[in-house]
Amino acid sequence: MAPQTHDVSIKHQSVARRPYFALAALLVTLAGCTSMAPDYVQPASPVPHAYPDLSAGQAEAVRARDLGWRQYFKDPVLSKLIETALANNRDMRVAVLRVEEARAALNLQRSERFPAFTVGGQTARSRVPGDMNPSGQAVTGGDYRAQIGLTTWELDLWGRVRSLEDAALQGWLASEAGRQAVHVALVSQVANNYLVVRELDERVQIARKSVESRQESYRIFSRRYEVGATSRLDVTQVQTLLTQAQSLLAQLEQQRAVQVHALQQLLGADPGVPLSGAPLNENVMLAELAPGLPSDLMLWRPDIIAAEHTLRAANANIGAARAAFFPRIALTGSFGTASAELDGLFDSGSKAWTFAPTISLPIFDGGRRSANLDAAYVRRDIRVAEYEKAIQSAFREVSDALSARRWLSQQLEVQLVARQAQTERARLAQMRYDNGSAAYLEVLDAQRDLLDVEQQVVQTRRALLASQIALYSALGGGLDPADTLTNISIPSQSDSSSSQL
Repeated sequence: MAPQTHDVSIKHQSVARRPYFALAALLVTLAGCTSMAPDYVQPASPVPHAYPDLSAGQAEAVRARDLGWRQYFKDPVLSKLIETALANNRDMRVAVLRVEEARAALNLQRSERFPAFTVGGQTARSRVPGDMNPSGQAVTGGDYRAQIGLTTWELDLWGRVRSLEDAALQGWLASEAGRQAVHVALVSQVANNYLVVRELDERVQIARKSVESRQESYRIFSRRYEVGATSRLDVTQVQTLLTQAQSLLAQLEQQRAVQVHALQQLLGADPGVPLSGAPLNENVMLAELAPGLPSDLMLWRPDIIAAEHTLRAANANIGAARAAFFPRIALTGSFGTASAELDGLFDSGSKAWTFAPTISLPIFDGGRRSANLDAAYVRRDIRVAEYEKAIQSAFREVSDALSARRWLSQQLEVQLVARQAQTERARLAQMRYDNGSAAYLEVLDAQRDLLDVEQQVVQTRRALLASQIALYSALGGGLDPADTLTNISIPSQSDSSSSQL
């Protein structure tokens, strides 16, 4: 009968333990399933529903989001420079590392949802003198332990830990969107700097031709003056034209050197390709873009996406601040074996365990939790204002680029007509002077105005190209189609565990 009694006792023990296991499973299930964060509501767009200065005939245009920078920038030299910058630019490198930092912070915060177990051993020997022992005899004893310990683990019944994890997740997504914003800005900066270098190259060539022409004129007039065929006034006027062209050439060379240095810093490495090229052509380098609607900016602009994720993080932090008003329950315990002698550590009956749940709720904190909740709401409102400002800034950038594209096109058309007129004027003035019908001062004014308008044509053409780059960037262009937030995988807990290993 004894064996049967023993079997019954074991059955009763297992049945008695089932409620505890069920309760533990329930607590684990409930932990992290509740969130006290307010429901997220996307703020209304604070901009009009359409852009001004929209030109008709956008049927053949494409959206910036559908056009990667390799397809948009058709210049092979520029494409090579952008590739070099994306691989070596230090701001880009820092942005990538910021994403990794946010990812690590997310994994760190996510680990708070799960209990942490440790395996350890402990040994201690001690001797108590006889005069400190009631028996009057010296006692030497030992303590040996081997155990698995559960470190303090908070049961997240009110969603405090989960809200903090949500905030960390949104912070990681915001950092990824910030990296993409740096990517877009870097592509735009490299393209603009390259255009300025090309512009200065063309202006330098114009200035050099002007210097060479005026040096020849100065040589001819100097010879004429030596033989008495012209006056000293004409020689000084020709010399004035020459020095003006030489001064302009020196200024342009200096500006080009500065611009090349800036471009090299953006690239972060040797360009590897010659920067000089053919004259700028606004009809060849870039494709036509369709602006779309302002609402598209909220779905595609990386800086707006980053601002919205930051807003979501602030919303999640409100949930953590609310949960602080409720009791915090934490579990601590250990299970193992203990013995006074090492050889008895794993003997029968040496089982040892501890279980120490704690519950705490501050009854007076001087208003700290209330102030923390108020601060969380204020921070959320600040993020709302920053999000709306990001939308307004994006709308203005697109509007400015559209306006610049429209009016610079008209300016370029007018200046091309003016250059043709100035070229003819300079030719006629030279003929009148050669025939003795006009003073050389008329030639001087005509050539000076011709040089100015030639420089202005190149500057306006570059500004027109820059406006198209600005429009492409303002619309969220500059990324490869695969390099978007929709293709970013959210790190899982297994990723965190493997990184720890």
